[in-house]
Amino acid sequence: MSLGIQHISAAYDRISPFIHKTPLIRSKEIDKLCGCEIIFKADNFQKVGAFKARGACNAIMSMEDERLRRGVITHSSGNHGAALAWAAAMKKTDCIVVMPKNASAVKVDAVNCYGGTVLFCEPTMCARETMVQDFVSKQCSQFIHPFDDYSVIAGQGTIAVEFASQLDGLLDKILVPVGGGGLISGISVFVKDKGGLASQVIGTEPEKARDAADSFYGGIHVKEYEPKTMADG
Repeated sequence: MSLGIQHISAAYDRISPFIHKTPLIRSKEIDKLCGCEIIFKADNFQKVGAFKARGACNAIMSMEDERLRRGVITHSSGNHGAALAWAAAMKKTDCIVVMPKNASAVKVDAVNCYGGTVLFCEPTMCARETMVQDFVSKQCSQFIHPFDDYSVIAGQGTIAVEFASQLDGLLDKILVPVGGGGLISGISVFVKDKGGLASQVIGTEPEKARDAADSFYGGIHVKEYEPKTMADG
């Protein structure tokens, strides 16, 4: 499958009844500090408090009823798990979230509050993936990857659909936080295919959590990386 703007536009039509259209925010002080005009797309005001609601909602709403009846499973450090539990609850299907045992208590509580069931594992990507694979082989649940999934990427890309409708004119750059890469992938596809939104899309991450940069510039996927940052997923 080759993801295109048509998939992202269809995803927005699919999920828009269930999500918030989040605002754009400006700050004169931040503009002054940066020496340029900054526009924030405030998806922290999205359902479950994160843009992950978009991808999870699109994944769930795209699934056939027969597959949904088996329940869904994912691995997550927090926000994708909460988002998938929220979306699964709307379809009245079970949601299992594999989380590292050192996950934030707030994130664990969020998954539980939205109706998900948490299974804990060692805090490595290998441990997450192994537990998910073992569960799927026994229970036949549908695995929804937190970022390496076309329906999730298309859902995350809907933030660009909204952004385009709220802007007046062309941006010089769009700066996108990068964790797994689903958000920047969806935004990049939309920006490239649509044109007239921004001349450049740039991924950003903390200096001490630079697995995406190391992967990109090194040409090798760095999977196991211990981030040293206050930011979590």
